[in-house]
Amino acid sequence: MAREEFLDLTNSLSSPNSNGTEDTSGTYKTLEDGSATLEKEQLNQLAARQKKFIENLEAALVRIENKTYGICRETGKLIQKERLRAVPHATLSMEAKLKQS
Repeated sequence: MAREEFLDLTNSLSSPNSNGTEDTSGTYKTLEDGSATLEKEQLNQLAARQKKFIENLEAALVRIENKTYGICRETGKLIQKERLRAVPHATLSMEAKLKQS
């Protein structure tokens, strides 16, 4: 699901913008271009976030294979199940995460 969303975002970024503004006045074309640029920037941010999420999940799978999943990398204690359900790729317990802030 995360990969599908990432692919959709990257496909949206790579498809040309064909809003048909060739025959409109310069003012509207400028506004349209600005809007398209903002939309591309937002899609880039979403795609980058999604890519990072996928990488974090893949790293969690490696930790599962290494039998280190669910162990806080700061304290060495087990990460609470509730936290892992909310953030499956968590590497810090809430105790360690709060100390970082």
